[in-house]
Amino acid sequence: MQEREVVLTKREVEARLVPSGTEIMIPSDTFVTITQSLGGSFTVAVNGNLARIEGHDADALGKQPLESSFETPADGTVNENQVWEALRNCYDPEIPVNVVDLGLIYDCQIHNDTDDGNHIHILMTLTAAGCGMGPVITDDVKRKLEHVPNVDKVTVDLTFDPPWSSEMLTDEAKLELGML
Repeated sequence: MQEREVVLTKREVEARLVPSGTEIMIPSDTFVTITQSLGGSFTVAVNGNLARIEGHDADALGKQPLESSFETPADGTVNENQVWEALRNCYDPEIPVNVVDLGLIYDCQIHNDTDDGNHIHILMTLTAAGCGMGPVITDDVKRKLEHVPNVDKVTVDLTFDPPWSSEMLTDEAKLELGML
């Protein structure tokens, strides 16, 4: 993650307000401050609000989209290490820690050669049950996993049992958040 950077939008761009998840359009030629650019998406401060801009719209900020560079396993299966790497590129727009180190991923199952092809099933939670960004975070998980080679289907289910707590953070996350 880099320090905050002020940029002028190059074109109109869709964003979602944080934490509500409400869709907004940021007009072209608007000054925004990039407060977080992790995992290919951007959190920006605009008009006194935080908003998330997806990586495929990086050009609106004068940035390049993040390219994934996984090698395709020759045996046609899904590589578990690649799945976890993809998950570690999914971030909460308010917290500079990935969903794995936040402890949001409760279960990851990879089923190769099913009737649906190669299927990944994720069971995850959010830091707060009422989080308006929940659909954005789960969509990010799904989209990033769909780009892992040989993946045919991704299912992401949300649960709040057990509810998330800060004890679920990895030591790396606690260090990043100043909790160690």
